[in-house]
Amino acid sequence: MSSDFDRGIMKFKGADRPIVITLSAVLILGFISGLVWWSLHSAYVFH
Repeated sequence: MSSDFDRGIMKFKGADRPIVITLSAVLILGFISGLVWWSLHSAYVFH
């Protein structure tokens, strides 16, 4: 029987392992924080 994670967006075996979830969360949060930093930097530093 597969878990809920195997039936969602992440459709590979072992998608519900804690290391995979942690790595995905770090990548997503890092990307979002990078976008926020870039937008603040470009809005207030260069103008």
